[in-house]
Amino acid sequence: MLQVSRPTGFTGPVLIRLLARLEDDSDSGRAPALPAAVAPATSATADRLSHWIRWTDAISLSEALAASARVVPAGDRVAPEVEEAQCARVREALAQAIAEDSAVKPRAGTPLDFSLFQRRLLARQQAMVSSIGGLRERLRGYLSAASPAMARLAAVDAAMEQVIEVRERKLLARLSPLLEKRFARLQQADDAGWLAVFRKEFHEALMAELDLRFQPIEGLLEALRSAPPKAHPV
Repeated sequence: MLQVSRPTGFTGPVLIRLLARLEDDSDSGRAPALPAAVAPATSATADRLSHWIRWTDAISLSEALAASARVVPAGDRVAPEVEEAQCARVREALAQAIAEDSAVKPRAGTPLDFSLFQRRLLARQQAMVSSIGGLRERLRGYLSAASPAMARLAAVDAAMEQVIEVRERKLLARLSPLLEKRFARLQQADDAGWLAVFRKEFHEALMAELDLRFQPIEGLLEALRSAPPKAHPV
C-alpha cells in the first residue's frame, strides 16, 4: 500500500512565516536560525496577505456560489480512493525531487554558488504548478459530475484559483531572492556547518510551498469523498 505523509493542519502560515523570517533577516543583516514554523509573521509579507481578495474578487466568488450549477455527464467515474492514490503519487514524487535537489552538489572544480540551488528551486516550482494544476482541474471535473452542489463547489474552486493565482505567484517569487541572500550570509559567516544549515532550510522552504499548493487538492479530495454514492462505481 502506498504510504503518504500528509500535512497536519493548515500549513500555509508556515511558508508565510518563513518568508517573513527571511525578509526580516535581510532587513536586519542578521542570520538567525530557522525553523520558520515558530517565527512571528509580522513583516510586510504577512500584512499584504490580508489584501489578496478585493471586492471585485468577492463578486466573482459570490456569482459562482449563486450560479445554478450544471451537472457534467459522469463519463468514466472513479472511486475516491483511486484519485487519492494518484494525488499521493504526485505529491510523493514532488517531495522526493525536492529532497534530491536539497542535497545537490556542484561538479568537481566548479565553485559553489546560489545559482545551483536557484535552478533547482525554479524547476521544482514549475513542476508543482504543472502537476498540481492538472490534479486540481481533474478533481473539479469529477466533482462537477457528482451533483449540483458538488458542481457548484467545483465552480467556486475554479473562481478562487483565479482570484489567488496572481497574488500567490508574486508572493512565491520572493522566495528565490530571499534564499539567495540567506545563502550569501551563511556562506560569509564561514561556519563549518553553514551548507548543511542552508540545505535544510532550502528543503523546508520548498516543502512548505508544496504543502501550501496542495491544500486545495486536499479540500477537493475531501469533497469527493463526501460526494453522493451514485457518482462512483458500485
